Amino acid sequence: MTPPPARNRRADARRSRAAILDAATRVLNAEPDASLETIAGAAGVTRPTVYAHFPSREQLLLAVVERITHEAVVAMDAADLDTGPAVDALMRMLDAGAQVTGRYSVLVQLISTHPVGPEADHDRHTPVADRIRRVIQRGRRSGEFDDRLPVDWLVAATIRLGHAASEEADAGRLSAPAAQDALRISLLRLLGAGEEADPSPPPR
Repeated sequence: MTPPPARNRRADARRSRAAILDAATRVLNAEPDASLETIAGAAGVTRPTVYAHFPSREQLLLAVVERITHEAVVAMDAADLDTGPAVDALMRMLDAGAQVTGRYSVLVQLISTHPVGPEADHDRHTPVADRIRRVIQRGRRSGEFDDRLPVDWLVAATIRLGHAASEEADAGRLSAPAAQDALRISLLRLLGAGEEADPSPPPR
């Protein structure tokens, strides 16, 4: 049986949208000032087709952000967040996310120059925040972390520390291993982990 024309149109629209997002992610990560016409050419569609899906460059960029966030979340989930010590799971999760965003370093920089409102920023980070919260709560139940600070504060601080570690490594101010060590030590102290879990040297 031949599919109805409306179903074919919807399938074509989904393929066009996916092709545009693929092209935008690839092109903007290489050339952040690329025009929509350049992106349309890379996607194999016309510029009006791009505008039909994304009426503005800002909306296209937001859709690219959503795509990268989804890719990062998939990588985080693959890091097996429910296995092993909570702090190790947290580090695996942050490292998985950093590896994804590291592949799009130019795009991430471009995104950072387009500030969004608090609500949009909250929505952007919600999938990541939910997973961090889950690991922190597991660590509290197991006794690995203390409960002196509010969970939401710890989640927000963990996200910012993860960004800081990536930014320091990207800028060359810290090597990648040093940034990871600084992140781990900072998280252990922030979360109130036991001294036996803290790899930092004793004070002199």
